[in-house]
Amino acid sequence: METLNKSCAGAMTSRRLLWLLLAVVVIWFGNIEYRKLIKPDEGRYAEIPREMVVSGDWVTPRLNGLKYFEKPPLQYWATAAAYTVFGEHHWTSRLWAALTGFAGLLLVWFAGTRLFGCAAGCYAAVLLGGSLLYALMGHINTLDMGVTFFIALGIVGLLLGQQDGADERTRRNWMYLAWVAMALAVLSKGLMGLVLPGAALFLYSVVQRDIGMWKRMHWGMGLLLFFAVAAPWFYLVMKANPEFFQRFFIYEHYLRFTTKVHDRYQPWYYFIPVLLLGMLPWTVLMFDTLLRTWKGSARSDKSFNPERFLLVWVVFIYVFFSVSSSKLPSYLLPMFPALALLMGKQLAEMTARKLFWLVAPVLPVALLALCLAPFTARTADTPLQVQMYGEYANWLVAAALVWFAGVASALALLRRSNKPVAVLALALSSLVAAQIGTSGYNTIARERSAYYVAEAIRPYVKPDVPFYSVSDYEQTLPFYLKRTFTLVAYQDEMAFGIMQEPQRWIPDIAGFAKAWQAQPAALAIMPVYMYPQLEQQGLAMKTIFKNTQYIVVSKP
Repeated sequence: METLNKSCAGAMTSRRLLWLLLAVVVIWFGNIEYRKLIKPDEGRYAEIPREMVVSGDWVTPRLNGLKYFEKPPLQYWATAAAYTVFGEHHWTSRLWAALTGFAGLLLVWFAGTRLFGCAAGCYAAVLLGGSLLYALMGHINTLDMGVTFFIALGIVGLLLGQQDGADERTRRNWMYLAWVAMALAVLSKGLMGLVLPGAALFLYSVVQRDIGMWKRMHWGMGLLLFFAVAAPWFYLVMKANPEFFQRFFIYEHYLRFTTKVHDRYQPWYYFIPVLLLGMLPWTVLMFDTLLRTWKGSARSDKSFNPERFLLVWVVFIYVFFSVSSSKLPSYLLPMFPALALLMGKQLAEMTARKLFWLVAPVLPVALLALCLAPFTARTADTPLQVQMYGEYANWLVAAALVWFAGVASALALLRRSNKPVAVLALALSSLVAAQIGTSGYNTIARERSAYYVAEAIRPYVKPDVPFYSVSDYEQTLPFYLKRTFTLVAYQDEMAFGIMQEPQRWIPDIAGFAKAWQAQPAALAIMPVYMYPQLEQQGLAMKTIFKNTQYIVVSKP
């Protein structure tokens, strides 16, 4: 591209666009090594791939040496591959989430351009990258960003494969991509990768009274591709572990959705603040877009309607997880690429004056964040928290300042009818603010990460010396020490694995006392409250580390 691209970048040349892309890459990936791992998720999803590399078994996922069938292995494989090539670091543990999050920005740019025009695609990518929840989850090691990307890829394949005017070969290839993407979504986080798109497609056909698209799904080759990608691992893991089917399909899917077995129950309105805050600074624009899309996407003909499908998808995802008995903020993430596509289309057609009034309500929110940030330490419960939260407050103040400046600048630019630069300023300031706030979380790592515990006790840890974890399991410690523990009087999420291999744990303190006394050398970590109980058992222990949460002891 040698000429000015007015529809996408206003007065920006191709060279400036490349510099902008480079800046976003630096901002997006710049802090994935800096932060310590935060328990529980980051520790868990860093440790399972590490154990894969150590054991050489890439079929049966294990956590702390115990079978762990909560999720499929695609992200474990990707992270284990990164460990193998680049080593075990913070950044390699987070690389898959960061890569798929960034790939999502490129995906909505491409899809928006193909569906609604170049300007809509550019705006969609900018909006998505500047959305608070999406920006945060792209830098935290969980499985949600990976499955969001592949679900979005499947939806894009469907939208482009059902487009009017495309030749049969183009339709077929896009639908094949959709089937493969759904298989990868299933390998990322289970059946939701297939069930959610299928349910949304069914609802769309009911709303639109259109069954024609079902005839254009290329079922034969599509299902063949889907099972060719998704089925081999399921076959291998069930062959090696006959108990897998009941645990994965019944417990982790059916019971997770219909019951409270995972203790993540929240009321139906739980996702309202999550969506309102997570979509900042585009929250008001989102509601305007949803209303306009519903009113403006009605068609009398039976042609496929991408806007109406995206709208059905957004509403369905919100309702589906709202009625579920298991709720976490990140569950709404699959809504965000679809929302970005719809908002990008509306934004491309919107005047600067209209956008001004949709952004203006964000200014007092940014001002409120700036005013509250210095008082973060007042939420502390302990003297250590007062110190840590006080340090974190400095980061939050910096983040709030950047965000407030971005909102104010965007409003000033909109008053001058400079919509593209205003949107870019608002999105970049939001992304930078999110990155500052995320990086600042390192100040409370002493309470949320075992990095400092590991550094203190590393000289005592030997490969041939048993290490017991009593009445607790610190999720980040195994990654830092590069070893697993023998659990004592603790099961929690590893109860299923313990049931399969009970010889790998000690069920009670009495059994631990016998094992401890029989060892010539041993280590143990326990919550602070457990130490007096073990002293009463007459155990010989030497304290080698202590903080407000844990005590680590060795045999004297």
